[in-house]
Amino acid sequence: MELLRLNKFISHNTKHSRREADKLISEGKVRVNGRAQTDLATQVSYDDTIEINGKKIFKKSEFTVIIYNKQKGELVSKKDDRGRKTIYDSLPKKFSHFLSVGRLDFASEGLLLLTDAAAIASALMQSDLERVYYLKIKGEVTEAMKNAMKEGLYLEDASKGAHKLNRVKSMEFAPFVAYEVFGSSGGYTKLRVMIKEGKNRELRRFFGYFDAEVVDLKRVSYGSVDLGVLKPGKHRFLTNSEYENLRDFLKQNKVYY
Repeated sequence: MELLRLNKFISHNTKHSRREADKLISEGKVRVNGRAQTDLATQVSYDDTIEINGKKIFKKSEFTVIIYNKQKGELVSKKDDRGRKTIYDSLPKKFSHFLSVGRLDFASEGLLLLTDAAAIASALMQSDLERVYYLKIKGEVTEAMKNAMKEGLYLEDASKGAHKLNRVKSMEFAPFVAYEVFGSSGGYTKLRVMIKEGKNRELRRFFGYFDAEVVDLKRVSYGSVDLGVLKPGKHRFLTNSEYENLRDFLKQNKVYY
């Protein structure tokens, strides 16, 4: 019998986030098998009866995934205390409870997956599905960069390219799956890279180590899902074939929905 934290059960099967679930639990609004639970460490199974304000929660069996073409100057966040624009300002309100599969930073753009199923968001984020990016860096692609892209790289100090408030300092970069240099002009180089990770500002940190600032970054694919001709600031649902590929991925990774 699989056990999971009560807040996780709620976030997986309702529109509530884990933080919102914690609040509901703390306020005594959640009952497990008829008894109010206020302990945030409570674990439950799908054999238990879970209620929020007297309404029974059923195991979610369907899910939705959308593709959003994130624009530069948008945060991948529900809200911002500095009043900056977020992706949810551009998306229709019916997607306000959707979770993003990873993030793209404020200055980056391109393909972002969002879903109403927390388990699927986690599975995709932790996967080694290939991600493809188009980059424009300041300077040229050196032999040292090429070797690091082929062989991988470990940095004790990966702060160049990181957000100033981020506490992650050291970082290990797996070898790139592939890369292609399109040429240099005006002191900049354009290239296409394919990686299997999604670490915090990974590409900005990687090239920052070589003092090559990333001035443009656009993600164009994630696994079998491609951005295609989707315009910036617009979204679309997965196609039937994309859903089939996703279900195959979930089955292979033992994520059952």
